[in-house]
Amino acid sequence: MAQKPKIPQGTRDFSPVEVAKRSYIMNTIRQQFQLFGFHPIETPSFENSDTLLGKYGEEGDRLIFKILNSGDKVKKADLKALEEGNLAKFSNSLSEKALRYDLTVPFARYVVQHQNEIEFPFKRYQIQPVWRADRPQKGRFREFYQCDADVVGSNSLWQEVGFVQLYDTVFTKLNLEGVTIKMNNRKILSGIAEVIGASDKLIDFTVALDKLDKIGEEGVKKEMLSKGISEEALLKVQPLFNFTGTATEKITQLRELLANSEEGLKGVNELQFILEAIDAMPLSTAKLDLDVTLARGLNYYTGAIFEVAAPENVKMGSIGGGGRYDDLTGVFGLKNMSGVGISFGLDRIYLVLEELNLFPATVTQDTKALFINFGDKEGLYCMKAIQKLRAQNIISELYPDASKMKKQMGHANKRNIPYVILAGTSEIENETFTLKNMTEGTQQEVNFDQLVDILK
Repeated sequence: MAQKPKIPQGTRDFSPVEVAKRSYIMNTIRQQFQLFGFHPIETPSFENSDTLLGKYGEEGDRLIFKILNSGDKVKKADLKALEEGNLAKFSNSLSEKALRYDLTVPFARYVVQHQNEIEFPFKRYQIQPVWRADRPQKGRFREFYQCDADVVGSNSLWQEVGFVQLYDTVFTKLNLEGVTIKMNNRKILSGIAEVIGASDKLIDFTVALDKLDKIGEEGVKKEMLSKGISEEALLKVQPLFNFTGTATEKITQLRELLANSEEGLKGVNELQFILEAIDAMPLSTAKLDLDVTLARGLNYYTGAIFEVAAPENVKMGSIGGGGRYDDLTGVFGLKNMSGVGISFGLDRIYLVLEELNLFPATVTQDTKALFINFGDKEGLYCMKAIQKLRAQNIISELYPDASKMKKQMGHANKRNIPYVILAGTSEIENETFTLKNMTEGTQQEVNFDQLVDILK
């Protein structure tokens, strides 16, 4: 007996119902992207390895799926590196291309490559799959979609304000209440590292801090110590683990903590601008919160950092995130091009909506009426009606085979089709149809106009 085929771990097949629900989320997000003035682009599923490597930090680089060279390019393998035990160098020599890890770095590459064709500031959105060699778990997959919106070519903090509003608008349209938009600033994190004497350990500091919700305060401290951050520095950073109060109170505490850091105070001022703007234009559904432990361990963030938390009654990781990245296009040769963007986690949003039963019933609307097939003559009569119904956006179809009535009716029941239509010799002569309501078990003879009215 042949072994049943399987799909790779961390990937999924999607049923028609699941695709319909995913499309509902993507279409909702896409409509709001367009409403906010963003334009769509698409980039290849894989990039040159040197485009991606070094942009996500050491941990991110380890999660990039590399594509093995083929043909004569295999000869480029660095066998000397293998003999010396340098597996990273050997691995890189076997691969010149890699699946994209996110949509932001490919977007930066796109901007640099097409800079002479783009009108800046440039607002783009992108809804495409990405790949990460991560350990699969609930809400975390190796292949998943990201829904990104970015602006490049503007330093204005009004862009950050707009992105907070965009998050709120999308979740309002999805009827998802209780969402929290967490916000921090990379300059604040740099300032904290400065005042505790750990500026040279900034990356290690932020990567460890970003794990607070996963490994707890003691776990974070243990990791910081293992990276060479001193006990004295940890004592100075202790207030971070006990930051409470309103956003205004947190801003005051930050000003005190970062009084001797010019960079840190810049970050505080930027956060205050965004908070005051949103206070003047209250959000509809989401809550905006200042989280000083939010780090999002990606190297390219330089200003505001965002992360969206699902409602508290749902156990789920972040369902969105983003931030400002002043230096990202610089690594590709285009200097002084500030950017800021956010991403929606489609797969996790799906799981949240499913758990809270928030998908509208109409999302999975299928065939409205199935015409019973009694033979070729009757089939042609039905197909003429179906053609007219489809012209009025009524989903209908003819059962393909002239099978027994019981089989055709059973097919309609299994697919939850609400109406079955019968047309035999009598109906054809009278130019009518017998319409059976499968839910109520009733039936009536109607003409075509009456049929349209009922099905609509």
